[in-house]
Amino acid sequence: MQNIETHPLEPFLPAGTKILMLGSFPPPQNKWKMNFYYPNYQNDMWRIMGVIFFKDKDYFLDLQHKQFNLDRITRFLEKNYIGIFDTAYKVIRTKQNASDLHLNIVEPTNLLKLLKKIPNCHTIMTTGEKATQAMMLHFPDTAIPKIGQSSQVTIQDRSFGLYRLPSSSRAYPLALEKKVEAYRHFFQEVQAR
Repeated sequence: MQNIETHPLEPFLPAGTKILMLGSFPPPQNKWKMNFYYPNYQNDMWRIMGVIFFKDKDYFLDLQHKQFNLDRITRFLEKNYIGIFDTAYKVIRTKQNASDLHLNIVEPTNLLKLLKKIPNCHTIMTTGEKATQAMMLHFPDTAIPKIGQSSQVTIQDRSFGLYRLPSSSRAYPLALEKKVEAYRHFFQEVQAR
């Protein structure tokens, strides 16, 4: 029988969260460099954010120890009203690696319950194809957003923009500069709201 993993982290939902960033599921814990989201040192999420907001891809890194600066990350997210969780709550890994290709979602995250906790949220963005597929289970009548574009959805009388961004995993074949460009465009668009 295959092992079912339950999400090991609580949702990170700063007061006043306006943007909810949803990945798929954390990598195996032996890949973690911090007890937080995007903890794999080989994942470029925090390099992307460093370039966009601080013009420094190493801003969130502790280069000497090959780790992340968690205090900087959480302060940045709080200041910019960005919440983070994942679209899968329970999964089975068919191979013991971080690849979404080998991730079977047993139980998706209860998105409606999550959104009730963040009444100021107006934007939901996913970071990769698996995360987008799982999120769209909640919105079967809504067009799946293409990378760099958005769809609109109304949930319990609240309107949300749904955005799909490229995966920050290095396994996703897109240069860091191109990922930065996509994420920068997204933040420029939604911060105007």
